Amino acid sequence: NVDVGDGCGVPQEASMEPKDILRLDPLVVNQIAAGEVVTKPPNALKELLENALDAGASTISVEVEGGGLDRLRICDDGCGVKQADLPLLCERHATSKLSKFEDLESIETFGFRGEALASVSYVAKVHVTTKCRGDECAFKQSF
Repeated sequence: NVDVGDGCGVPQEASMEPKDILRLDPLVVNQIAAGEVVTKPPNALKELLENALDAGASTISVEVEGGGLDRLRICDDGCGVKQADLPLLCERHATSKLSKFEDLESIETFGFRGEALASVSYVAKVHVTTKCRGDECAFKQSF
Protein backbone atom coordinates (compact mmCIF):
# COMPACT_ATOMS: atom_id res chain seq x y z
CA ASN A 1 0.00 0.00 0.00
CA VAL A 2 1.04 3.56 -0.61
CA ASP A 3 -0.53 6.36 1.38
CA VAL A 4 -0.03 9.89 0.14
CA GLY A 5 -1.29 13.18 1.50
CA ASP A 6 -4.29 13.71 3.75
CA GLY A 7 -4.56 11.37 6.69
CA CYS A 8 -0.80 10.71 6.79
CA GLY A 9 -0.25 13.37 9.39
CA VAL A 10 -1.24 16.85 10.39
CA PRO A 11 0.70 19.46 8.41
CA GLN A 12 2.70 22.07 10.25
CA GLU A 13 2.12 25.72 9.47
CA ALA A 14 3.33 25.81 5.90
CA SER A 15 4.55 29.01 4.32
CA MET A 16 4.38 27.43 0.90
CA GLU A 17 1.27 27.09 -1.25
CA PRO A 18 0.84 23.88 -3.22
CA LYS A 19 1.64 24.21 -6.91
CA ASP A 20 -0.66 23.00 -9.66
CA ILE A 21 0.24 19.62 -11.14
CA LEU A 22 0.64 19.94 -14.89
CA ARG A 23 1.46 17.47 -17.64
CA LEU A 24 4.86 18.15 -19.14
CA ASP A 25 5.13 19.08 -22.79
CA PRO A 26 6.22 16.01 -24.80
CA LEU A 27 9.40 17.83 -25.90
CA VAL A 28 10.38 18.38 -22.26
CA VAL A 29 9.65 14.72 -21.46
CA ASN A 30 11.88 13.61 -24.32
CA GLN A 31 14.67 15.98 -23.32
CA ILE A 32 14.57 14.64 -19.76
CA ALA A 33 14.65 11.07 -21.08
CA ALA A 34 17.59 12.00 -23.31
CA GLY A 35 19.46 13.15 -20.22
CA GLU A 36 18.93 9.72 -18.67
CA VAL A 37 20.45 7.94 -21.67
CA VAL A 38 22.88 10.50 -23.08
CA THR A 39 24.36 12.78 -20.45
CA LYS A 40 27.77 13.38 -22.06
CA PRO A 41 29.40 12.87 -25.49
CA PRO A 42 31.09 9.62 -24.35
CA ASN A 43 27.64 8.21 -23.53
CA ALA A 44 26.36 9.19 -26.98
CA LEU A 45 29.46 7.63 -28.56
CA LYS A 46 28.91 4.39 -26.64
CA GLU A 47 25.29 4.19 -27.82
CA LEU A 48 26.23 4.90 -31.44
CA LEU A 49 29.08 2.35 -31.39
CA GLU A 50 26.69 -0.26 -30.00
CA ASN A 51 24.25 0.52 -32.83
CA ALA A 52 27.04 -0.01 -35.37
CA LEU A 53 28.05 -3.33 -33.76
CA ASP A 54 24.40 -4.45 -33.63
CA ALA A 55 24.23 -3.72 -37.38
CA GLY A 56 27.08 -6.17 -37.96
CA ALA A 57 29.80 -3.59 -38.59
CA SER A 58 33.35 -4.92 -38.81
CA THR A 59 34.91 -1.51 -39.48
CA ILE A 60 33.96 1.61 -37.54
CA SER A 61 35.60 5.03 -37.73
CA VAL A 62 35.02 7.81 -35.22
CA GLU A 63 35.66 11.54 -35.69
CA VAL A 64 35.38 13.88 -32.71
CA GLU A 65 35.52 17.68 -32.64
CA GLY A 66 35.39 19.79 -29.51
CA GLY A 67 35.39 16.76 -27.25
CA GLY A 68 32.23 15.53 -28.99
CA LEU A 69 30.27 18.69 -28.21
CA ASP A 70 30.80 20.19 -31.68
CA ARG A 71 30.74 17.02 -33.72
CA LEU A 72 30.61 13.28 -33.24
CA ARG A 73 30.74 11.29 -36.47
CA ILE A 74 30.52 7.52 -36.69
CA CYS A 75 30.96 5.72 -40.01
CA ASP A 76 30.57 1.96 -40.26
CA ASP A 77 30.11 -0.89 -42.71
CA GLY A 78 27.04 -2.34 -40.99
CA CYS A 79 23.91 -3.47 -42.80
CA GLY A 80 22.39 0.02 -42.90
CA VAL A 81 18.82 1.19 -42.39
CA LYS A 82 16.10 0.66 -44.98
CA GLN A 83 14.89 3.88 -46.58
CA ALA A 84 11.33 3.12 -45.45
CA ASP A 85 12.52 2.87 -41.82
CA LEU A 86 14.37 6.21 -41.74
CA PRO A 87 11.38 8.22 -40.43
CA LEU A 88 11.21 5.90 -37.38
CA LEU A 89 14.93 5.96 -36.68
CA CYS A 90 14.83 8.69 -34.02
CA GLU A 91 11.40 7.90 -32.64
CA ARG A 92 11.35 6.69 -29.03
CA HIS A 93 10.69 2.98 -28.55
CA ALA A 94 10.95 2.24 -32.27
CA THR A 95 13.32 -0.71 -32.68
CA SER A 96 14.19 -3.55 -35.01
CA LYS A 97 15.40 -5.70 -32.11
CA LEU A 98 12.08 -6.90 -30.69
CA SER A 99 8.37 -6.79 -31.35
CA LYS A 100 6.88 -8.35 -28.21
CA PHE A 101 7.80 -8.60 -24.53
CA GLU A 102 8.81 -12.26 -24.81
CA ASP A 103 11.54 -11.29 -27.28
CA LEU A 104 13.48 -9.90 -24.31
CA GLU A 105 14.33 -13.46 -23.31
CA SER A 106 16.42 -13.95 -26.45
CA ILE A 107 17.98 -10.52 -27.01
CA GLU A 108 21.53 -10.87 -28.28
CA THR A 109 22.25 -7.21 -29.05
CA PHE A 110 23.69 -4.30 -27.09
CA GLY A 111 20.62 -2.14 -27.51
CA PHE A 112 16.99 -3.02 -27.92
CA ARG A 113 14.77 -0.32 -26.41
CA GLY A 114 14.89 2.08 -29.33
CA GLU A 115 16.02 5.01 -27.20
CA ALA A 116 19.63 5.75 -28.13
CA LEU A 117 19.16 7.66 -31.37
CA ALA A 118 15.93 9.22 -30.14
CA SER A 119 17.72 10.50 -27.05
CA VAL A 120 20.64 11.86 -29.04
CA SER A 121 18.23 13.60 -31.44
CA TYR A 122 16.60 15.52 -28.57
CA VAL A 123 19.89 17.09 -27.50
CA ALA A 124 21.78 17.33 -30.81
CA LYS A 125 21.30 17.61 -34.56
CA VAL A 126 21.45 14.11 -36.02
CA HIS A 127 22.24 13.46 -39.68
CA VAL A 128 22.06 9.87 -40.91
CA THR A 129 23.38 8.65 -44.24
CA THR A 130 22.70 4.99 -44.92
CA LYS A 131 22.95 2.49 -47.74
CA CYS A 132 21.85 -1.13 -47.62
CA ARG A 133 23.27 -3.86 -49.79
CA GLY A 134 21.47 -3.75 -53.11
CA ASP A 135 20.50 -0.06 -52.86
CA GLU A 136 21.50 1.96 -55.90
CA CYS A 137 22.27 5.00 -53.75
CA ALA A 138 22.54 6.13 -50.15
CA PHE A 139 19.74 7.93 -48.34
CA LYS A 140 20.03 10.80 -45.89
CA GLN A 141 17.69 11.94 -43.13
CA SER A 142 18.15 14.68 -40.54
CA PHE A 143 16.49 14.92 -37.15
